[in-house]
Amino acid sequence: MESNSLIFTVFLIFFGAAVLATVALLARQALLVSYVVLGILLGPVFEVVPDPYFVNQIADIGILFLLFLLGLNLPLQKLSAMVRESALITLVSSLLFVVVGGFIASMFGLNIMESLLIGMSLVFSSTIIGLKLLPTTVLHHQRTGEIIISILLLQDLLAIFLLQFVEVLGQGDVSWWTASLPLFAFPLLFVIAYVLETWLLIPMMRRFDKIKEYIFLLAIGWCLGMAELGHMLNLLPEIGAFIAGVVLAKHPIALFISESLKPLRDFFLIMFFFSVGAGFELDTIGGIMLPALVLAAMVLVVKPWIYRYMLLKSGETASRATEVGMRLGQSSEFSLLIAVLATEMGVIGTDAANLIQMATLITFLVSPYLIVLRYPTPMAVSDKLRRD
Repeated sequence: MESNSLIFTVFLIFFGAAVLATVALLARQALLVSYVVLGILLGPVFEVVPDPYFVNQIADIGILFLLFLLGLNLPLQKLSAMVRESALITLVSSLLFVVVGGFIASMFGLNIMESLLIGMSLVFSSTIIGLKLLPTTVLHHQRTGEIIISILLLQDLLAIFLLQFVEVLGQGDVSWWTASLPLFAFPLLFVIAYVLETWLLIPMMRRFDKIKEYIFLLAIGWCLGMAELGHMLNLLPEIGAFIAGVVLAKHPIALFISESLKPLRDFFLIMFFFSVGAGFELDTIGGIMLPALVLAAMVLVVKPWIYRYMLLKSGETASRATEVGMRLGQSSEFSLLIAVLATEMGVIGTDAANLIQMATLITFLVSPYLIVLRYPTPMAVSDKLRRD
């Protein structure tokens, strides 16, 4: 079998991921770190997968499913309630992170656009780390979980619009009309999705709801179909997938679809994080390590402090404000996605993209340790802190 065949590459990815994931769990690390590290090892280090292009193409499907499932958990009523509750904290803190992160990036010689994108990429906290390290009891029954989830979901919404902003910037000489097209296309896509969901999708699901395989296939077709429609309307496919989830979220069937698609989402997300590592250019490490360490330190120290301060001002207790800040004190998987998209669109250079990825990876390595050593998690070192 040729070493560059798709089957051999998939074997290497998932066998290697299983091995490194075991190491990550023993080291109390988030699993996504092992996928990125595997990509670095099989890509630029040993060059077993020297060209991750076709892996990238497959991995993009994982992002579509990630946004679709996010939308499935956000019925409009719930979304509006969360926005009202956490909007001020999220927006003010985001502005502060953009300013501080952008200023630090500019001090290391990056241009204005690269500094701005780096600052924006540091705004978001990891939904995967935040929820994976949150015990079920906290997630469902306590105020701490409600605050964390509302902030993360609002950040995810901001990330979606930032991705569309990067897409527009990458089109080169952008006119006023071109820049404003998404403002019209977004509500149009939402209306189309609502009409199709009401008069076509739900009646079909109700008629054949006893056949689970059919519901599974219909959900995948709905997600990818809306993603393609979004692309036809000059929006990111990810936005189409997100809207597909939101309009379906009000129905009880959304819970079944969400649980059914999670393994499929995880399959493609492993490939996405692998492709991020495989595309990393190791010869740039020497030039970006110092700024990456400074940016990561800023995220790990300043981000928890800002959240703590703002939550205290909003009336939360000191202990809860501190815990929420620590649990949100890292960069996000959306930071990696922004870096990849901005590089592909020519908005930022390779060095700036690698800087975002390295700083994000450092926070992924450090933040879980800080959380599991101090707060209840499913993977805490101490029996006293281990929950669910």
